[in-house]
Amino acid sequence: MSQDKTPQAYDASSITVLEGLSAVRKRPAMYIGSTDIRGLHHLVYEVVDNSIDESMAGYCDRIGITIHLDNSVTVSDNGRGIPVDIHPKEGRPAVEVVMTVLHAGGKFDNDAYKVSGGLHGVGVSVVNALSEYLEVTVRRGGKKHHQRYERGAPVTALTVIGEAENTGTTIRFLPDEEIFETSQFNHETLAKRFEELAYLNRKLELDFRDERTNERVTYRFDGGLNRFVTDLNAGEQVIHEIIEGQGEIEGIMVDFALQYNANYKEEVLTFANNIRTREGGTHLQGFKTALTRAINTYIEKADIPKKFKQKLTGDDVREGLTAVISVKLPQPQFEGQTKTKLGNSEVAGLVAKIVFEAVNVHFEENPKDAKSIVEKAVDAARAREAARKAKELVRRKGALSDHSLPGKLADCQSKKPEESELFIVEGDSAGGSAKQGRDPRFQAILPLRGKILNVERTRTDKMLGNKEIRNLITAIGPTPAMGDEESEEKEAENLARLRYHKIVIMTDADVDGAHIRTLLLTFFYRRYEKLILNGYVYIAQPPLYRVFKGDFERFIKDDEELSLFLMGRIGEDVSVASGETTFSGESLTNLIERIRFLEARVREAGSYGLPEELLVSLLSYPRLAASDFAGVDLPDGLAEHLSAIGYTVATEVEELDEERRLYAVFVSPNQARHRIAVEFFSSRIYRRAHETYAELTTLCPTQPFAITRKEETREVGGFFELCRALMDDALKGINIQRYKGLGEMNPEQLWETTMNPEKRSFLQVRIEDMDEADSIFSQLMGEKVENRRNFIERNALSVRELDI
Repeated sequence: MSQDKTPQAYDASSITVLEGLSAVRKRPAMYIGSTDIRGLHHLVYEVVDNSIDESMAGYCDRIGITIHLDNSVTVSDNGRGIPVDIHPKEGRPAVEVVMTVLHAGGKFDNDAYKVSGGLHGVGVSVVNALSEYLEVTVRRGGKKHHQRYERGAPVTALTVIGEAENTGTTIRFLPDEEIFETSQFNHETLAKRFEELAYLNRKLELDFRDERTNERVTYRFDGGLNRFVTDLNAGEQVIHEIIEGQGEIEGIMVDFALQYNANYKEEVLTFANNIRTREGGTHLQGFKTALTRAINTYIEKADIPKKFKQKLTGDDVREGLTAVISVKLPQPQFEGQTKTKLGNSEVAGLVAKIVFEAVNVHFEENPKDAKSIVEKAVDAARAREAARKAKELVRRKGALSDHSLPGKLADCQSKKPEESELFIVEGDSAGGSAKQGRDPRFQAILPLRGKILNVERTRTDKMLGNKEIRNLITAIGPTPAMGDEESEEKEAENLARLRYHKIVIMTDADVDGAHIRTLLLTFFYRRYEKLILNGYVYIAQPPLYRVFKGDFERFIKDDEELSLFLMGRIGEDVSVASGETTFSGESLTNLIERIRFLEARVREAGSYGLPEELLVSLLSYPRLAASDFAGVDLPDGLAEHLSAIGYTVATEVEELDEERRLYAVFVSPNQARHRIAVEFFSSRIYRRAHETYAELTTLCPTQPFAITRKEETREVGGFFELCRALMDDALKGINIQRYKGLGEMNPEQLWETTMNPEKRSFLQVRIEDMDEADSIFSQLMGEKVENRRNFIERNALSVRELDI
């Protein structure tokens, strides 16, 4: 039998040409790196970088950034303003060309911008393409010009909307929910970036407002990098005055500052054209070379004791070093659009020359500082030699037979790393249960006694002297990183010693367990980063609850699963009536799910300053309230609706940064005053809450509710009271045990819930943002108590369960 096949034609018509900004929307990750929170933040950075470029060109000294309640962002500067005259080739206003054409900007020659961070010219046009809307207001030539775009396309012409006394550009955009996985900006991440920019650009003021939390902070550091290093070393015991230097060679500007402290951690931050180069590059290479050479040159020539006369390596001279290096150059070569490493080969020599001369001058003028630095470096060299010997000892022991393994390690029978698992548990109690419950063919157990050292604050030689850490290193196989740079071949050879491809941290679900887990994660991040990057480190997820009644027993992973379990019990023998409508079984479960979703939105709105009672009153208004705040004059509809409930509502206008901000002011029956920016009524939170409330009122037009259970009927008020009452009923007749420790489980339970590959749940430890990870470990585990206190104060109100 023959079968006719018509092959799909492949000709010129098969080639798709994405015009304008459609390519950006089709493949956003190519332009901003990802569509997660990093990509979301990248939109803000691109717009702010354009204003920074104006500052570096000498035309801007103030930038305002505001996150609004609907998660839109406004960036405003007092620069020259984007040109608004007609582009000679495009025949459109230049600002429209900049907003809608990739690779269009003033940064491809050095006429408009001598130095620029926005190298590729795709920044603001990409932001436009990936936004639901973008509005640009340009103050230039005494006029205020305005244009609006939606998903990259202009929807209005560029029009003059008023007079302008000064110049500048204001851009407001709302990230497109269709593109991004999350639409919630992280305040701390953005604040840190803006603070860095203020350090790197002397006398530039960055005003950051977050209307979601009513936080406002202004960054301005006239001291530049000197102040940057001073603040980085806040709380540390410094051993000398800051060494700083600036210079310009062949159009490349170099600025650096450094200072040593009595600690052991190296903290060197590098920037190129204000872009944080997390992977370093040629400017970092030049700085390291110059610093090592300057210190060794001083040792050779200076009149210092013979005990200090030894050759120091780069690792020796960087222990306890805090430094910031910033270069600004006309034609930077970055690795990709995300700009993480500087590649200009000529920069290394120029940076080395300026740093070497500045450090030499400081040493000659301040011999006491030079001696303190040399003593610190020589001390580091001796400690490093001791660590090297300890490392070799550990390595030799690890290379011996299994008899060299720690005595408390219950090893597995398999010798194949790819199928072997190591469970690190706290204490002998949990270790005993784990050893009895495991599958000895491929699962090994290593109990740790107490809490291991915090390696963030411990020198390498002291770390290797700790018995628990030595046991851990020997059990794992590879030797830890010690700060010395090894070739890729040696790293691969070291990693090949790994005895288990699953290293599982299995600690209790209490405060002590969390602390031990954090100490272990610090150890792996600082000393075994490659294990994390290769996906070998995991966190076990033992159940938090045991639910039982008679012969029935079920283990519950977390609070969310417990809620789902209780919701499943609700429909067993309960019915709820709302007027003529009755809910039971699956329909009742669906109703409760909707109510719980609404409760979550109400909690979110509460963090923005809207109490539950007021929000529910607003949700009962039949249409979205955003249209009622389209102008300054409030329509009668919403005012009448709220008046019937006892509220009054008015609007307030605030003139700020060339913008008019509109606020809604609600006064409750007890005269409590609530003021909230009207953007909230365009936010995702409000829209979803309003939609869900409308669904619920359609399903349940009359209240109160009648709950019937086993022929007993009682009434409850609104939706939230119904949900709480049913959840309380679901708890009746069952026992719930909350596990505090793994030792509370018998071996069979531990195997079934946590160690059985067919049923267990693990979290794989990954590093999504190296810079953020480094910052959080330094903040929470480092020497600076002030950083931890600030972290606790910022997050104290977010704690849901406090174990004291």
